[in-house]
Amino acid sequence: MDFTFTEEQQAAVEAARAVFSGVAPDSVPSPALTPGAVADDFDRALWHKLADADLLSLPIAPEHGGAGLDAIALCLVLCESAKVLARVPLLESGAAALTLQRYATDELRAEVLPRIGTGDLVVTVAAHGRTGHEPADLAVEAQQEGTEWVLNGVQTAVPWARTADRILLPAHTPDGRTVLVLVPRIHPGVTFDDQISTSGEPHAEVRLDSVRISDRETLTDPAAWESLRNLLTTGTCALALGLGTRVLAMTSDYTGKREQFGYPVATFQAVACQAADRFIDLRAMEATLWQAAWRLTTEADGPLPLAGDIAVAKIWASEGVRRVVQTAQHLHGGFGADTDYPLHRYHAWAKQLELSLGPAAAHEESLRELLAAHQLS
Repeated sequence: MDFTFTEEQQAAVEAARAVFSGVAPDSVPSPALTPGAVADDFDRALWHKLADADLLSLPIAPEHGGAGLDAIALCLVLCESAKVLARVPLLESGAAALTLQRYATDELRAEVLPRIGTGDLVVTVAAHGRTGHEPADLAVEAQQEGTEWVLNGVQTAVPWARTADRILLPAHTPDGRTVLVLVPRIHPGVTFDDQISTSGEPHAEVRLDSVRISDRETLTDPAAWESLRNLLTTGTCALALGLGTRVLAMTSDYTGKREQFGYPVATFQAVACQAADRFIDLRAMEATLWQAAWRLTTEADGPLPLAGDIAVAKIWASEGVRRVVQTAQHLHGGFGADTDYPLHRYHAWAKQLELSLGPAAAHEESLRELLAAHQLS
């Protein structure tokens, strides 16, 4: 298995590191000390820096002003963003851009993709359904009337819904098909109820009451929703890997300096073994993430469908990121709970990622069903 990245992908990582090097994880109030959202909007200044560095246009085709890179490049940049807890809709925007690039009409691509790449059009994604515990595509009903689609339903936990320009959301038709609709934030029939994520970011419940959207802003290809969902899931695993990598580095640095009985605590066997276990978690998260991202990008065949590789990546990401931050809190002692130290912020973000991915047991059940349905030779 060769995980060597291309020169273009490595260049994207270097550009991302340069942009994120100036980002402070504690640039907003602590979620532990803030009753509401830590801020009303995402980091607009950082968003413009990402646009200036051509990082928002990475997945966009050259004819629309982008670099034409793939989901692997997006995941590499997402890893870097999570290391500094970058408060930007990079996952949602990137996944939406890749989906629109592939499934939108030529007219819609020409209208929205150049503006997404320059950061002038912010697109978020609704992917959690009505309650977060049901298929997202069943939460909104889409009825076609002539050249328009009429939408009715609710999508919960939509990131930065009040400040994004468009919301890309799935909806089901009476005949059982799933369509993706690009809904303007300010539009008749669209209303919001504020929600707060575990990490303190502003989310919203989006209600659609007889919302009329033109046919030109609707993606009717049945594969579009599955592709978007896979991109979001794989990107969330990338965020978990980046966050976990940074937290383990913080733990290594702290235990290497903290002395007890005249020796750094990192030299104690119990501490070293716990850190080594978390290193193994991260390497497993890394291997399964890039396997899933590679399958998603290349559409290569495998012993199991793509859903199998994504399920394995979700199992390791969900469990791994939780274990990494828990061990970090334990090895930091009381210092890890100090709100003047950034570790508790990483813990909150890790819990948000774990909740977004869902329990490992559910993914293990999905994997079991895939293994039962596909005989491995």
